[in-house]
Amino acid sequence: MLLDEDPAALIAQCTKNFKSDPDHSSLLRISDSLATLSQFRTQHLASLQTTLSKLSRQHQTLSSTHNLTLSQHNPTNHASEILRLDTEKFKIAKQASDLEIEGERLQSELGRLGGVLGELDEEGVEGAAERERLPEEDATVLKLKVYRTLGIDVEADAMTGQYSKAVIRNAAKGDVHVVNIDPKFSRHFYTNYFWRTM
Repeated sequence: MLLDEDPAALIAQCTKNFKSDPDHSSLLRISDSLATLSQFRTQHLASLQTTLSKLSRQHQTLSSTHNLTLSQHNPTNHASEILRLDTEKFKIAKQASDLEIEGERLQSELGRLGGVLGELDEEGVEGAAERERLPEEDATVLKLKVYRTLGIDVEADAMTGQYSKAVIRNAAKGDVHVVNIDPKFSRHFYTNYFWRTM
C-alpha cells in the first residue's frame, strides 16, 4: 500500500517532517556572511596593496637620497673642516681669555689711578704748592716712586748720573721690557711708549 502513494508526496512529507526550514535559513545567513567577509577581505587586501606600493616608492626615494649623500661625502674634507673649526674655536677662546686678563688689569689700573686721584684731591691746591717748594732731590724721589707704582724702574748712568735705562714690568702678562733712554727722543715719545708697553 505504501508503494501505491505518490513518491513526490512521500518525499515532501518526509522533508516536512525533518523541519529543515530553520537550517535553510541558517545556510542563507551563513552564505550572506561569507559574501560580506569575502568583500571585506578583498577591500582590505586592496588597501594593503596601496599602502605597500606607497611605502615601496618612499623606500626608493630614501635609498636614492642616501646613495647621493654617500657619493657626495668626502671623509678627508670633513676631517679637515672639523680640524679647522677646532683650531678656530681654540683661537677665539684664547683671544677671549687674553681680553679678560687685559680687562682685569685695566680695571685694577683704573682703581689704582682713582686712588691716586683721590689722594691728590685731598691734598688740594695747598698740597700741590707744597710739592712745588720741595727740593729738586725730593721731587725726583717722588717721581721715582710714581714710576715704581706703575711697574717702571729707572736706572741712572754711573758716569753721568743721568737716567739712561728703564725696566718696564707687566705683571699681568709676565713681560719685562728694558728700554735705553736716548736724549734725541722726546719725553712725549717715551711716555707714549711706556704707556703702550704697560
